[in-house]
Amino acid sequence: QVQLVESGGGLVQAGGSLRLSCTASGLIFRITRMGWYRQAPGNQRELVATITSGSSRTNYADSVKGRFTISRDNAKNTLYLQMNSLKPEDTAVYYCNAQTYPANYDYWGQGTQVTVSA
Repeated sequence: QVQLVESGGGLVQAGGSLRLSCTASGLIFRITRMGWYRQAPGNQRELVATITSGSSRTNYADSVKGRFTISRDNAKNTLYLQMNSLKPEDTAVYYCNAQTYPANYDYWGQGTQVTVSA
């Protein structure tokens, strides 16, 4: 089992910044990849960014490239998402995800609300 706890969401004006954090605990050694997903009302959950455990290879959704940065602090077992130049369309609940071996099992955090006002 892996437990994920997110923090850092809130209300910000368009053009502002927020940093989300996700602290992992439990069977951390089984994590192969971590990432951030988001879900806006009426929409499906979508990938925002991911980072692999070994090579720290990153992947971003086109909509956030150049504005968001995913990173991790292995000593603190914490994943971050730095969000700059926020837009109203970034408004959503943001979820932390950890994918583990075997079988690429997914764990999810409880979600944190990000609201960007125009």
